[in-house]
Amino acid sequence: MNAVAALAAPAAKAPLERTVIERREVGEHDILIEIHYAGICHTDIHQARDEWGRAAFPMVPGHEIAGVVTAAGSAVTRHAVGDRVGVGCFVDSCRECENCLAGEEQHCTAGETPTYNGIDRQGRPTLGGYSTHIVVDENYVLRVPEGLDLAAAAPLLCAGVTLYSPLKRWNAGPGSRVAIIGMGGLGHVGVKIAHALGAEVSVLSQTLRKKDDALRLGADHYYATSDPKTFTELAGRFDLIINTVSANLDINAHLKLLARHGTLVVVGVPSDSDSYHAVSLLTGGRALAGSKIGGIRETQEMLDFCAEHGIVAEIEQIGADEVNDAYDRVVAGDVRYRFVVDIATLR
Repeated sequence: MNAVAALAAPAAKAPLERTVIERREVGEHDILIEIHYAGICHTDIHQARDEWGRAAFPMVPGHEIAGVVTAAGSAVTRHAVGDRVGVGCFVDSCRECENCLAGEEQHCTAGETPTYNGIDRQGRPTLGGYSTHIVVDENYVLRVPEGLDLAAAAPLLCAGVTLYSPLKRWNAGPGSRVAIIGMGGLGHVGVKIAHALGAEVSVLSQTLRKKDDALRLGADHYYATSDPKTFTELAGRFDLIINTVSANLDINAHLKLLARHGTLVVVGVPSDSDSYHAVSLLTGGRALAGSKIGGIRETQEMLDFCAEHGIVAEIEQIGADEVNDAYDRVVAGDVRYRFVVDIATLR
């Protein structure tokens, strides 16, 4: 076991504080990663504040991890010392179920092992990326292409694949009309990816406050959903709508924006249950679906795609002692568009 510096939530809703944690020894299939940057996902806040239940403390959040390999086990073949790598939302899975064998470990029937607030195969709690080092099985580590800035690439390990996966699955591309609900940490990356795929991209946001940013990042149109006329004027317009927000929306109203056989995909997780009327689906043969990050293979595909198209997150880099304030700012919507912690400030 090796002691490393970390930032942990000692209890639900308690401020994160500096601490020391233990990392396991590097096994034959493990790699040791010196973490350079860790993105702040809203999920980190939900978990650290125990807003979803089943939280275990002390908790070290962080599942948008970017760093460099500093040691590798004797049997490692996928990565080498000095490689730029990333770790996303999970660090293991059963590797045997139909979903894992299909390369969709995020849907592991036994439950994938989350990067933090989980239990690993040896019965130890998993501790995330707000730390100087992490030990991960090589099969759950991604290669970060040289063309990507390491700090701005960190959020791609969650936000990037969360949007890339449904955009690819529902065939966003030339001739398709895609709407992204929410222009936040997820939504802004979705705009960039959808644009690079060749889709006609619209943003649906409560206000016009972020219109200039959205157009700069690749959106073709921007609409304020606080204007009742928006839902009338856009009825039947979109082939695909991706909802990135964690607030409850009027699902029926948004389903009516879909064209025939269009799909509304949910990737944000509201705290309360949503409801809709069956007629909203039956009319036009519309579909309501969900999407959950992506498997290792698809996440690597996303990183390579982003490198090819020069896509990274828009970030605000902060130090370890600014994380608690950053949490409050994320909740208040006061970030454009993703906080990334410089882990050098934790050492």
